[in-house]
Amino acid sequence: MGQADTAELDEVTGTKRFKAKRNAILAAASEAINEQSAKGMTFADVARRVGLNTTSVTYYFKRKEDLAQACFEHTLETLGEMLDTAQMEATPEARVARYLSLNMERFARIRENEERALATLSDLRAMEDPMLGRLMAAWREIFRKTRALWGEEPQNRRLKDLFGARAHVLLENTFWIPAWIARYDLDQFDRVEARLMDMFRHGIAVPGAKWEPAILDIEHEEAEPGREAFLRAATRLINELGYRGASVQRIASELNVTKGSFYHHLDAKDDLVIECYKRSFDTITETIQVGENSSGDWWHRLSSIIATLLDVQFSERGPLLRTTALTGLPRHVRQAMLDRSNRIARRYAGMLSDGAAEGSVRPVDALIVSQSLMALQNAAFDMRKWASAMPRDRAVAMYASTLAFGMFDDRAAES
Repeated sequence: MGQADTAELDEVTGTKRFKAKRNAILAAASEAINEQSAKGMTFADVARRVGLNTTSVTYYFKRKEDLAQACFEHTLETLGEMLDTAQMEATPEARVARYLSLNMERFARIRENEERALATLSDLRAMEDPMLGRLMAAWREIFRKTRALWGEEPQNRRLKDLFGARAHVLLENTFWIPAWIARYDLDQFDRVEARLMDMFRHGIAVPGAKWEPAILDIEHEEAEPGREAFLRAATRLINELGYRGASVQRIASELNVTKGSFYHHLDAKDDLVIECYKRSFDTITETIQVGENSSGDWWHRLSSIIATLLDVQFSERGPLLRTTALTGLPRHVRQAMLDRSNRIARRYAGMLSDGAAEGSVRPVDALIVSQSLMALQNAAFDMRKWASAMPRDRAVAMYASTLAFGMFDDRAAES
């Protein structure tokens, strides 16, 4: 072997070593972001997870923001690759099934420690320009690719809106799976995938069921005037910018009050997030209670609950706090919030089971589908702009149709 060959081999070996170490840092940073948020992630913590010193990490990434950006870019690239693979299938149904399957395979590899979890995108909007602009452009391309699973962009505006709703619900469902998949053994993953795909194909309503919900009355007087507006503004900003991105100063500015006014309502920022969650969970629970006690079959009651909560998300009286804001909260607080979320999911599961026994709801896996309903109502906040371009009742019906009647019946665009 000549000197040129040896030099080339050293370069290849060095490049592989560099890539391997860089990938290990990205994996550790993604883990830290998922636990602490992008702003909470530190070089020291990432270095500890990889077994390096902080200086070694800065050799690969000069600034913490560069590392966070690389993590988000890796997530977006991975999603794009999965969508490109799914797009090769012949029909919309086959493409969605393939995309779901690729996600479940990835979750299985994570369970077996063959792969590390991707950085969640909840903190993406808290990044600063010019990074933010590039990341948001990449995210819009992911959304476009997901929407294209249903075919080329239609000329019919309603059909385009419907495809957009389906794309969003599909993405959010796959993003939410890690929150509950730990309850299932690895050998049950195929069954989970099959039950999710059954819901995506056929929905939860029985054939011939109509979408005729009632918007439930959950309005009541405020115990403390001004507090509701304060929590609403805080919820909106936390949803948009993440827990660490929504500063106390920014929330106060949004309401045109002083920073000191914040502390009139709450003692610390963690208290604010907890109160925002409590307000949201109380709203959901109250809506479910009113719906459960209303008249009609279980399909009518369940559809009325879904419609009311989507109406809240799309209106000025919303929004509900997204579960993405959990990132960055103390672990015990985060767990308490997830526990309450799961209790609400179990109420949905009970209604689905009662509806199936009655015959007004399709027999589905109630525990799995209830988590999809949680993802639906949780993610609707991001579709406010989409919803504002049409009458509210149409936006609610179209968005809800994705799980109510399935993702492949284009009659939903005619409603």
